[in-house]
Amino acid sequence: MSNRLSVTPNDLRAFWMPFTANRQFKQNPRMFVASRGMHYTTADGREVLDGTAGLWCVNAGHCRPKITEAIQRQAAELDYAPAFQMGHPKAFELANRLVDISPDGLNHVFFTNSGSESVDTALKIALAYHRVRGEGSRFRLIGRERGYHGVNFGGISVGGIVANRKMFGTLLTGVDHLQHTHLPARNRFVRGEPEHGAELADELERIVALHDASTIAAVIVEPVAGSTGVLIPPKGYLKRLREICDKHGILLIFDEVITGYGRLGASFAAEYFEVTPDIITTAKGLTNGVIPMGAVFVRDEIHDAFMTGPEHLIEFFHGYTYSGNPIASAAGLATLDTYREEGLFERATELAPYWEDALHSLKDARHVIDIRNIGLIGAVELEPIAGHPTKRAFSAFVRAFEKGILIRTTGDIIALSPPLIIEKPHIDQLVATLREVLAEVE
Repeated sequence: MSNRLSVTPNDLRAFWMPFTANRQFKQNPRMFVASRGMHYTTADGREVLDGTAGLWCVNAGHCRPKITEAIQRQAAELDYAPAFQMGHPKAFELANRLVDISPDGLNHVFFTNSGSESVDTALKIALAYHRVRGEGSRFRLIGRERGYHGVNFGGISVGGIVANRKMFGTLLTGVDHLQHTHLPARNRFVRGEPEHGAELADELERIVALHDASTIAAVIVEPVAGSTGVLIPPKGYLKRLREICDKHGILLIFDEVITGYGRLGASFAAEYFEVTPDIITTAKGLTNGVIPMGAVFVRDEIHDAFMTGPEHLIEFFHGYTYSGNPIASAAGLATLDTYREEGLFERATELAPYWEDALHSLKDARHVIDIRNIGLIGAVELEPIAGHPTKRAFSAFVRAFEKGILIRTTGDIIALSPPLIIEKPHIDQLVATLREVLAEVE
């Protein structure tokens, strides 16, 4: 006799939801059934203002016509093409378009399907690059405390969020971590980049002294640490990291899965901070979150180091079935068109001061102990309930949904990252509703 559950199409039991309190959710589901522009529509017909761009990814807003039409056309013309030893025009076109907006020197793109895959791809490229150059002793990877680099084994190894690591054994060997950059005692309620903390980059010199530079392949950091609660880099910190990596022949990887594609008002945070890494990982905003896709940008000298030996041999044994998928490529091209035609990156820059003022108006709101912002990203940190960490922020998340806004929480921090099409009245609504929520939750 079969032990299979008897389920109906709307039965909630079969889906084990990611990063979710499954039991709580399934007792009182929060379901979206439609979206457009700045809003979701719930199963009971309410509109919910999107304060998080979905999951940091819907930068151009929801159900944009150009993107939808491009996907429909591509699905009817060429649904799938293998990426191993074969190609299709749109993948090459998209790579060229991406290079056009990338920092100088990062002229090659490796396609993936997610931010997690982009990170693992970047780590493998870094390790292999040193080996093909005759420096195979460089095997160590340096991440940072509180860093988030996806959920694959490479990403959680260099990542530094404890809950994402503690259940999964020894992870990758040869990994060390820099100190995080959060200094609340010195930088509380700072607007934009904190004044204090650039010296924390010098922790890399200590790690180099401990392990020796000849064993270190790469350092990976988020320019702005997003999923851990929006930690803004102190002024000069990223430039100091770049200098130390250059000094010791270490590759610098920026994880721009969140900050890429206009979130700070520039194509990439590398441009915003005027620091060019050797590798950039991206995903999310690449296709406006519509179809899974990621892209890893690499410097010319890294790519060229692999292009040796007989021309019929594979240079780099890595890739995915869906690398450069035709429909995802079409979505990416239409997304880039939408960003350019509507000036959305420039719009983020123009709105950033209004966004900053609105967020910091919550300084006197109940439970608030810190506020951080940069570009169109914000964080409102709450005083935790003694003995019940995360409970207050989660209660705020649920109450916010009930009152018509979507926020994201990580620990006791409310993170905000609206679509770049947001209008000032939307910002006012988001902040005013959040103030009401904080007044109501215990």
